[in-house]
Amino acid sequence: MATAVTTKNPLKSLLDYGQSVWLDYIRRTLLTSGELKHLIESDGLRGMTSNPAIFEKAIAGSADYETALAELAAKDMSAKSIYEHLAVKDIQDAADALRPVYDESRRRDGYVSLEVSPDLANDTAGTLEEARRLWKWVARENVLIKVPATPEGVPAIETLISEGININVTLLFHIEVYRSVALAYISGLEKYATKGGDLSKVASVASFFISRIDTLIDSQIATKLKTANDAEKAQLESIQGKIAIANGKLTYQLYKELFSSPRWKALAAKNAQTQRVLWASTGTKNPKYSDVLYVEELIGPDTVNTIPPATYDAFRDHGKLRASLEEDIVAAHEEMETLKKVGISMQAVTDQLLLEGVKLFADAFVKLLGAVQSKLDAAHASKKNSLSHKLPADLAGKVTAAIEDWQKNNKVRRLWARDATLWSNTDESNWLAWLGITDDQLAHIQHLTDIAAEAKSAGWTSAVLLGMGGSSLCPEVLRMTFGKIAGYPEMHVIDSTDPQQIAAIEKKLDLKKTIFIVSSKSGSTLEPNIFKQYFFERVTQAVGKENAGRHFIAITDPGSKVQKLAEADGFRHIFPGVPAIGGRFSALSNFGMVPAAVMGIDVHRFLDSTEMMVHACSASVAANENPGVILGAVLGCGAVAGRDKVTIITSPGISDLGAWLEQLLAESTGKVGKGIIPVDRERIGTNVYGNDRIFVYLRLDSAPDAQQEKDVAALESAGQPVVRISLADIYDLGQEFFRWEVATAVAGSILGINAFNQPDVEASKIATKKLTSEYEEKGSLPAETPLYSGEGVKLFTDDVNANALRSSAGANANLAAYLKAHLSRLKPGDYFCISAYVEMNQAHEDQIQVFRHAVRDAKKVATCLGFGPRFLHSTGQAYKGGPNSGVFLQITCDDAADLKVPGQTYTFGTVKAAQARGDFSVLAERGRRCLRVHIGKNVAAGLKQLADTIQKVVAN
Repeated sequence: MATAVTTKNPLKSLLDYGQSVWLDYIRRTLLTSGELKHLIESDGLRGMTSNPAIFEKAIAGSADYETALAELAAKDMSAKSIYEHLAVKDIQDAADALRPVYDESRRRDGYVSLEVSPDLANDTAGTLEEARRLWKWVARENVLIKVPATPEGVPAIETLISEGININVTLLFHIEVYRSVALAYISGLEKYATKGGDLSKVASVASFFISRIDTLIDSQIATKLKTANDAEKAQLESIQGKIAIANGKLTYQLYKELFSSPRWKALAAKNAQTQRVLWASTGTKNPKYSDVLYVEELIGPDTVNTIPPATYDAFRDHGKLRASLEEDIVAAHEEMETLKKVGISMQAVTDQLLLEGVKLFADAFVKLLGAVQSKLDAAHASKKNSLSHKLPADLAGKVTAAIEDWQKNNKVRRLWARDATLWSNTDESNWLAWLGITDDQLAHIQHLTDIAAEAKSAGWTSAVLLGMGGSSLCPEVLRMTFGKIAGYPEMHVIDSTDPQQIAAIEKKLDLKKTIFIVSSKSGSTLEPNIFKQYFFERVTQAVGKENAGRHFIAITDPGSKVQKLAEADGFRHIFPGVPAIGGRFSALSNFGMVPAAVMGIDVHRFLDSTEMMVHACSASVAANENPGVILGAVLGCGAVAGRDKVTIITSPGISDLGAWLEQLLAESTGKVGKGIIPVDRERIGTNVYGNDRIFVYLRLDSAPDAQQEKDVAALESAGQPVVRISLADIYDLGQEFFRWEVATAVAGSILGINAFNQPDVEASKIATKKLTSEYEEKGSLPAETPLYSGEGVKLFTDDVNANALRSSAGANANLAAYLKAHLSRLKPGDYFCISAYVEMNQAHEDQIQVFRHAVRDAKKVATCLGFGPRFLHSTGQAYKGGPNSGVFLQITCDDAADLKVPGQTYTFGTVKAAQARGDFSVLAERGRRCLRVHIGKNVAAGLKQLADTIQKVVAN
């Protein structure tokens, strides 16, 4: 085996192995911004491919084509005709940019592809007519017309080659179909030669699709593994993730055979080019496999790899080079033989993939025409999820300068290239796989459509998500936004150790008809594990031990503790996470999309809408037109300038989006004394704001709130910085997930911090673990001495805070005096944070909101409200690691009833108490101004007493 070699730019070095790298992507700003020229020069890019899905996202997901669309619309043309005019112009411009490569390589490279209409896949005559028309229209030597390798497409390929038209044969899966395609090419050249044609000017590639083969075969293997014996399991597992590469290697051997035959040599003597094999669909879809697997394992001479953007950037970053294509050919044959032995038909698999591939492209083409028409109706992406802002002059200048810096220093491209120097230059490049997750999900969406169909047919009445933070907040947003969808189970989310909250949800469930989703990236997070222990025992009691596992699904990173437990307990499904995506950036991965599918959301529509924003934020889009960069610049520059409180205002129909944004912003940016403090669920006031805020108004166009409109307009009139974002409908939430992920990464870069770690969250976990361990050892938590006890409450704090409060409150102080002393520590630019370790329900929130707003109005400071322990995995990072501008009031209670954690000596109430104390101790260690109020068992009465007291205190 050849020794692996690492080079400075693996993409450029592929040519040393005889392989040409092409990019599977196109859009107008890629051409006009100079990005394509940069890729050619820096990465050795040798060509490009396109398809209807790529064009649909480019046209629908950007403003690139607005001017051209306006001009074409005036000519009363059909949507298809307008698309063709737009596409042909892009193809021509790309071909012109690649012409130097075409000339330098003597017509071997420098090509760009344009597809015939997918609805002609089964129409030989129609394919011929359209291919000829497009070839003549584009009028560039270095263009390839894409024709699918259907039974009707193969004769069209031969005819077109015989006419001297360059062809990219697409949707190849089976080696014998490749044989027919290669022979059609040879026959076409022979006919062209008899006409006196110049064979050196005819080019063709045979696009062999790779990853789709593994996805389908691996799914069949997974099904067979459920009932296989040990010997069968060994065989099945030996070929997981192996068949696509084996198939490619054997196809390449056939390529060498066909293009060394006497028949071919006669054509080669007339300067004919071989029809190179082009590896397509080379983005890795299974997170268990390397993200550059289908590039590294198929490197060989006289081949092309057309790589999607995310994989392209990943290979540039960490691809390893070796002549892999002709390694282990014997093993490739053996793997194909094993496939037969386990009862999987390669012919059936590839037949299915061809049908699915034709349908996918046909569906994409329909959507493409619909997007063009929607653009013409001025109701699609140009106004959809639009962003505007009105900023004070000083902040506006800083934002403009930051955006210019991002443009001048190619920072958008560097973001997509996973360049850690944008942040702290540590491990950031390991956490950016979210940039390509929607494309991966859409390319292999079968697992989501399958679980959706199962949820609809299985008779489940309820689904319960058991998770914390990044594993629970997206499903919670979707649950609150979409509600109960007819025909699907009602979604519930448990992300609190409060025993009353757990019991309240359990009362709503018929355990025999409930599916539980245990969601944990690391598999080591305390809460999901004890949630699982509790409900697994409850379900076992309801349905029996042998059936309990069928009521559980796991979502977790490969190899985690949760995966091992799920396998041992016979869970119904285990869905993998992507290790290179952190929890708070995981909404569009399986952690968000599997629960979405279970509750009946059309995940294909959801992700497809999201892709528009992905394209709008892509590397080729100028910084001043990139919605993620613009928002990130506003947030980051605002924080640097002292406007570090981002107040989130949402339309009622998307009211829970703020909870997800809280975690993303706080946990990503709140560290090393810097950060953004998100403010959610704080009602809009009048004359109660300082100059430390930015307001973001997320408006649902389909259901706006008239009072909110007036209030936001008043904020703008008062000179407050306001960002407006419009969502066309709730299916565009995915666009906001992605926009805000990009914006948060950008803001983190401007702040100069690592936007992807959460060091202070770990500190709270350690403190909690210490306390629970002490409980297991001694049977109780450590004794505490209150600062004050009376009036039905107890006050607790650390020594430093106690001394400050006693000094301010005076001798013989009561509850009101201590609260007054604590609140008097609020200064301009501070924020007041309430952390409530009580059951999260509407009644409790309403009571807390009363004194929250009383403090806001009296002190004119930003206020935050979080229910514990869920906020520990969210805003807790910023409270402990961000700017020391918070004044904290923690609320705890005695639990009226408790629940035992099966297999443990402690209860859920004990865990909650330990989490509250651990949280408080870390706040104190960080020098935060903090006070804990313990209100006893009657939570409603205790909260009312607290509200009444605080209202009186601030009124005076």
